[in-house]
Amino acid sequence: MTKKGFIFDLDGVIVDTAKYHYLAWKKLANSIGIDFSQEQNEHLKGISRVRSLEKILEWGNITLLEDEFLQLMNKKNIDYLNYIDEMDDNEILPDVSRILDYLIEQEQPIALGSASKNARVILERVKLIEKFDTIVDGNDVSKAKPNPEVFLNAANSLQMHAVNCVVFEDSVAGIQAANTANMISIGIGKESIL
Repeated sequence: MTKKGFIFDLDGVIVDTAKYHYLAWKKLANSIGIDFSQEQNEHLKGISRVRSLEKILEWGNITLLEDEFLQLMNKKNIDYLNYIDEMDDNEILPDVSRILDYLIEQEQPIALGSASKNARVILERVKLIEKFDTIVDGNDVSKAKPNPEVFLNAANSLQMHAVNCVVFEDSVAGIQAANTANMISIGIGKESIL
C-alpha cells in the first residue's frame, strides 16, 4: 500500500458526539428563548463554538454583550462536557476500530483533525487516543473549518504532503477544508447534506 496520511474528523466520524452537541446547544438556545432544531444543528457541524453561538443568536435575532456571550459559551461547554463524561468505547461508530487497526497494520500514519477543543478527552474516554500518531484540534489552530488549517497542520505533523492525505469528514465545512487543502476527501453521512 502506498503511504498516505489518513486524517479523521472526530465528531460524526469516530464517535457520534453530535447528539451531545445538539442537546447542549438546544438547552442553551431554549434558555434564551430560541427554538432550536436538529436541522439547524446540522449547520453547526465542523465550525467553532464561537461561530456556532453566533449563528444561534442570529437565528433568534439576539444581540448580547461580550461577557454574556462568553458566559453562554462556557455554559454550553460545561453541559457538553457533562454529557461526554459518560462516554465509553461503546460510542465508537461502526467499523472505526477495524479501519484504524488496518491502517496501523499497514503502517499508515493516522491523525485526528478536529475543531473540537475536547478531542483528547473524548479519545481518552473511548480508549482510542493511542491509535493516532498526532492530534490537531481546536486548541491547536486559530482558524475554523472551512479554513484548511487543521488538516494542513495534521499533514505537517505526519510529515506528509497535503496531496498525499485522505480526510474523513461528516460536515460541509470539513469537506470544503479538505478540498481547499488539495487532499482527498471522503464524506461520511447523508449525501444530500455533503
